[in-house]
Amino acid sequence: MTTFYEEIGGFETFRRIVHRFYEGVATDEVLRPLYPEEDLGPAEERFLLFLVQYWGGPTTYSDTRGHPRLRMRHAPFAVTPEAAQRWLVHFREGLDAVDLTPEQDARFWDYVTHAAQFMVNTFEQPTPPQ
Repeated sequence: MTTFYEEIGGFETFRRIVHRFYEGVATDEVLRPLYPEEDLGPAEERFLLFLVQYWGGPTTYSDTRGHPRLRMRHAPFAVTPEAAQRWLVHFREGLDAVDLTPEQDARFWDYVTHAAQFMVNTFEQPTPPQ
């Protein structure tokens, strides 16, 4: 049985999607403040490993970090509806950067749109730093 991970091209496809996503995040005025590290590389690696595992690839994410607990890990950050929409803009760019069939794209997009809404944890806009 082929996993979705294998079906769409394995690690390299996921790496390209996530890398393109983080290129957008790096300059996004809404999302960039949610990443306290100056270097986005570690966040990019964690997200890549999470998606690889979720879609049937190696379990490196859980082997090194334990259960994903996505809501708990994101609780310290103000994930607003606007942030979720910006997240989806950049994820769409990532999906558009790879060669998926319409069916594969729809399956991936369905997952991330639900995930983005699930991660919203506040409707209040964060206060800008002074």
